Amino acid sequence: MSLQIPAFERARVLVVGDVMLDRYWSGQTSRISPEAPVPVVHVKSNEERPGGAANVALNIASLGGTALLLGYVGNDEAGRSLANTLQARGVATRFVTLENAPTITKLRILSRHQQLIRLDFEEGFAGQDHTALLQHFSELLDAADVVVLSDYRKGTLERAQELIALARAAGKPVVVDPKAQDFATYQGATVITPNLAEFREAVGDWADEADLVRRGQALLARCGLANLLITRSEQGMTLLRDGVEPYNLPTRAREVFDVTGAGDTVVAVLAAALAAGLGVEQAMALANLAAGIVVGKVGTATVSVPELHKALQQHHAQVKGVVSEAQVLASVQEARMHGERIVMTNGCFDILHVGHVTYLEEARKLGDRLIVAVNTDASVRALKGSTRPVNTMANRMRMLAALSCVDWVVDFSEDTPERLICAVKPDLLVKGGDNDPQKIPGNRCVWDNGGDVVVLSFVDGISTTNTIARIQSMEKEAK
Repeated sequence: MSLQIPAFERARVLVVGDVMLDRYWSGQTSRISPEAPVPVVHVKSNEERPGGAANVALNIASLGGTALLLGYVGNDEAGRSLANTLQARGVATRFVTLENAPTITKLRILSRHQQLIRLDFEEGFAGQDHTALLQHFSELLDAADVVVLSDYRKGTLERAQELIALARAAGKPVVVDPKAQDFATYQGATVITPNLAEFREAVGDWADEADLVRRGQALLARCGLANLLITRSEQGMTLLRDGVEPYNLPTRAREVFDVTGAGDTVVAVLAAALAAGLGVEQAMALANLAAGIVVGKVGTATVSVPELHKALQQHHAQVKGVVSEAQVLASVQEARMHGERIVMTNGCFDILHVGHVTYLEEARKLGDRLIVAVNTDASVRALKGSTRPVNTMANRMRMLAALSCVDWVVDFSEDTPERLICAVKPDLLVKGGDNDPQKIPGNRCVWDNGGDVVVLSFVDGISTTNTIARIQSMEKEAK
């Protein structure tokens, strides 16, 4: 399955939630105020950006999709400014104007791209009648392919259950960016996208990765959710579904300047990709790419289609070399999203020689990515005797990682790599020498997954054993 940028212009997304206006005042700081121990900022520029649900809609419009935005604003200058900004950038707004609450506004003071303080102007929308909001929602449903509920716990989505029921009755998938502690509020949603803190608030602390998955699966069942997509900062993303193995993607961020609005971008790209016809896994992969782009910008920001194309092109420049089992599994999943063919081999590789290099180069030509699984020192001793290995596992792995034909090097401690092979499920399992494919550990897992097992020839007369024997012979002659 190859990951591609879909035709976002076909995507029609209705975003409902807490809309905000983000204001940025920026300037130089060169002294401390004589009135209090705080920096003095000489404001030189100011900028306004849509925030909250408005930023979700703006991200969709930036991709070329049709964004319909529904939410509350006050009868004030901030509300009018927000509406004008959004409409000028292609977002169709349907705001309910309130006389008893101001537009939510957040003012950030920055110097040298660092945020010094944030000032919030808000009363929230809890306790509103919401009848007009529900009416507008019903009228806009037919014009959308996917619905997004962007919840910042400001009160706009107090009747989220009714909105979800209306959308599902109309056959529209619902993507939720949650804030409520009880996810039952979003019963019946198609995809819910909590970050780690939000997920922890909903399910409590977990002991390990397996416990996280168990708690997530229980949450899916309890709240009638189809997909649970957990965004995990530097750990990437995890997708949980009933009866399906967890799907993990590593983070794509190269440099993080500001995480403000990153969640908005994730849910926007996810929803737009679904509306454009992608499946959940592909939409998740695009959202992951987009998150890696937007955290490299300051403040609430959007991503564009050219930026996504560039990120896809940079996929081959992702981290390579010595990795953990968890890292290699996540990287393999991402590689498969790009339609790449995974080749895997294993061995001790004690003294790396031309036979190894030739064999690994041939293996790499059979696919797009090559994984080399390496025996730990203890497992080498069990196989080869107490005098082996000559080189430590760390040194052996580092040498292999230096080869241009090798993508990932991972260790295993068992007598055979069967368990690791079954976890990776490579498209091609490769061994060298006179091995019988019927007897190669892990073969059944590969065949059952539609892959193949191939035996390649070693370079005649070259082996680690022969090399050691030659060294020993030379030492004897020297004496």
